Amino acid sequence: MRLLLYENLSPKLKEFLSDVYPGTTHVRDVGLHAAQYEDVWRYAAEQGLTIVSKDSDFRQRSFLFGHPPKVIWIRLGNCSTTEVEALLRTHSENLITFDQDEQGSFLALG
Repeated sequence: MRLLLYENLSPKLKEFLSDVYPGTTHVRDVGLHAAQYEDVWRYAAEQGLTIVSKDSDFRQRSFLFGHPPKVIWIRLGNCSTTEVEALLRTHSENLITFDQDEQGSFLALG
């Protein structure tokens, strides 16, 4: 499972999670910093990435358009990068199951 971390998440997460989610990248790494939601959505779909964001706009897009790409919504509010990392590590089995589910397009964590 490869993740695309949205700009409201720390780019450091890419390195912190590389052992669990190899191939993860951040929007800054691919020239999508401050990009429109549509551009991030399209890139993730084309590259086979799952968007991870604290932004509810991707949740809405997921409900409207389905997948690909799949969306993971982090519902922790104002929190540290360490807390987001812990959440994604703790739920790694759930994320793998979600990734393999042909019907699922959205997962809320928090």
